[in-house]
Amino acid sequence: MEFLTIFLSSLIALVSPAGLVLDRVAENAVRSQFESVEQLQVRVDNAPSYQIVQGKAEKVRIAGRGLFPLPEFRIAALDVETDPIDINPRGGKGLKLDRPLQAGVHLVLTQADINRALSSPTVTKRLRDLGASALEDSEAQQVQRYDFLNPQVELLPNNRIRAKAELQEQGQSDRLQITVESGLAVVAGKRLQLVEPRISVNGEAVPQEILDPIAKGVTERFDLDQLAGPAVTARVLQLKIVPEQQIDIVAFVRAETPPASPATPSN
Repeated sequence: MEFLTIFLSSLIALVSPAGLVLDRVAENAVRSQFESVEQLQVRVDNAPSYQIVQGKAEKVRIAGRGLFPLPEFRIAALDVETDPIDINPRGGKGLKLDRPLQAGVHLVLTQADINRALSSPTVTKRLRDLGASALEDSEAQQVQRYDFLNPQVELLPNNRIRAKAELQEQGQSDRLQITVESGLAVVAGKRLQLVEPRISVNGEAVPQEILDPIAKGVTERFDLDQLAGPAVTARVLQLKIVPEQQIDIVAFVRAETPPASPATPSN
């Protein structure tokens, strides 16, 4: 969901009347949302040009390669194309859209970049915390006692992924060899589903009665309706794994003006 935040904040910067002056200004607004960028092109289409001062644009197109939302995490490719944009420049404080902001997004993550990110303690800690959040409180506390060492991901045929890591209890020297393999699917465009997951510890398969609640927790935790917030709708249209190469994600994002907070009655 950090990606959604970056994406929306970039577009909000672009659709303000001050942001729609030049493509270069728009490019700088997007670039500022990342730690670093290898290649980036932004084009703002306006016809007629006087629409700029009215907070309107026909289309915004973003094409980025080698984008780093974190120093340790690289996005191989990010392509964004919006529908016509229309904000109210007299909307007062905050963003007021005269029509919902809609965009198509294409995101590419390579196997090499994923494994490079997994070598970072910062990224592995975030993943451990994220995994713990999908478990019951007692199970999550158990997970936090362990360190994940030498994680590696392999992209497999049939939209499957395999992850390997060593699990070491903090303060202990013994390590467990963990292998997780699962297919990935998206339910109703918004929930990640594990397909025929398998987990082994030191080569011994984990029983199905343990796997089922884990898979259920992942599906419940990764629900875009809950993660995106009330004013944002996000849907994954395609999740495709190219074996040994990359994960391709095609998504749709729609942002509306956030609902006004109820007025606080005066005494």
